[in-house]
Amino acid sequence: MTSSMTLKTALAIKTASSWLSRVLLLWLLLGSQASFADTSKVIVMTSYPQEVVSQFEAAFEKQYPQYKLEILWRQSRDAMSYFKESGQPVDVYWTPAQRNFAQLEKMQAFQPLDIKLDGLPETVNGFPLREGQHIASEIAGYGIVSNPQALAAAGLPVPHDWADLSQPGFKGKVALPIPSKVGYAPPLIDILLQGYGWQAGWNLLQAIAANAELVTAGATFVTDDVASGRLFAGLTIDFFTASAIANGAPLQFAYPKLTGYSPAHVAIMKHAANPEGAKAFSAFVLSEQGQRLLFHPDIRKLPVRASVYADKPAGYFNPFENNPAFVYDNRRGLARQEATNALFDAIITLNLAPLQQAIRAIESASAKLGADAPQVTKARELLQKLPIDETAAESLQPPKQADISRWQQVMHERYQEAARIASQR
Repeated sequence: MTSSMTLKTALAIKTASSWLSRVLLLWLLLGSQASFADTSKVIVMTSYPQEVVSQFEAAFEKQYPQYKLEILWRQSRDAMSYFKESGQPVDVYWTPAQRNFAQLEKMQAFQPLDIKLDGLPETVNGFPLREGQHIASEIAGYGIVSNPQALAAAGLPVPHDWADLSQPGFKGKVALPIPSKVGYAPPLIDILLQGYGWQAGWNLLQAIAANAELVTAGATFVTDDVASGRLFAGLTIDFFTASAIANGAPLQFAYPKLTGYSPAHVAIMKHAANPEGAKAFSAFVLSEQGQRLLFHPDIRKLPVRASVYADKPAGYFNPFENNPAFVYDNRRGLARQEATNALFDAIITLNLAPLQQAIRAIESASAKLGADAPQVTKARELLQKLPIDETAAESLQPPKQADISRWQQVMHERYQEAARIASQR
C-alpha cells in the first residue's frame, strides 16, 4: 500500500509539474507577445481630422514597419482632462493647441525630443518655432478670405488689408469670428492688437465689427458663407480657405502685410510607454518626407522645413519669403488671451447692435458736418474710449465675471451716448 501510494504521489507530482510547465510556457509566450505589442505600438494623441492623420499614418508605417500607430482623438479641453485624470500613457502629443503645449510645458510633462533637428530653423521671420521641449511641426497663416465674383458684382475691390474690411461697401458682408467661441480666432484678434497697438487695434476691430456678422462656432462657416456669396469676405486662417478652394469654392485668400501664424506642435510625453517609437514618429513628422505631406490637397498646411518649399505646388504661399511688418509675440498673446477674449465680448459681441448704431450715426454726421466737426470728434472719442488699458488688462488672468459685466455696461452706455451726440442737430 505504501509503495502504491508513493507511486500515485509521484505520478501526481509529475502531472502537476507538467501542468505547471505548460502554464509557465504559455505565460512566457503571452508575455513575449505583450512585450512585442508594447514595443510596436505608438500612441499619438491629436485633434487633426482623419484626412490629415491617415496620410501621415500610412506614410509613417510604410517607412517604419516595426511600428503601428494608435490614434487618440481629443480636442483641446478633452486632451488636458485626459492628461490630468486618466493616468494612461501617451507617447506623442501632436496637434494645433498652443495653450495646451504651454500648460504641459509648465507641468514638465514632456521629455527632450532627442532627435536630429538639422535643417529645421528656429524661427520663421522672427516667429519662434521651438518652445522648451516641443517644436512646431507646421504653421498656418492668418488673413482674409473673399469671394471675387460677389465683390465684382457689388463693384467692390478684393480686400488685401485688414482696414479694407472697414469700408462702407462691406456693410453687413464681413464674417468676424468671436475669439471666445472660435478656436483659431484668439491669435487673429491679438495680431491686430499687437500690430497696430492696443488703442488703434481695438479701433480697427470696432470698425470691422460695424460691417460684420459674428461667427460663433465652426471655423468652416466663414468659408461657406463667403463661398455662397451671402458674405463678401471674412477673417480666417489659410488652410480652411485652401481646403474650400480645392473643393471648387470660388474663393481667394490674402495674407495682409501685418499678419501672424498659428503653429501646431509635436512633443514626446515624459511617461511615454514607447519612447523609441515616439522619437521615430516625431522625427518622421519633421523630416522632409513628412513635411512634404503638408502640401497634400487634403491637408494644405505650411511646412516648417524651409527646404521643402522648392517642391511646393504652384501658387503655394512660402512664409520664409514673406517680409512681415512686425513679428507677432505668440507668448504674450497666450498670456493675455483670456483678457482679450473677455474684452472682445464686452466691446463687440455683447454690444454689437449699439456699436453698429453708433458708428452709423457718426458716419452720417461726418458726411453732413465733416469728419472734424466737434460733435463728430466727441462722439468718435467716446465710442473709442476703452474700459481698461493694456497694462491693466494683462494683469487680469483671468478676468472676473464682474469685470466683464462692468465693461459691457460701460461700453453699452458709451455707444448709446456716442450715437445721441452724433445725431444732434
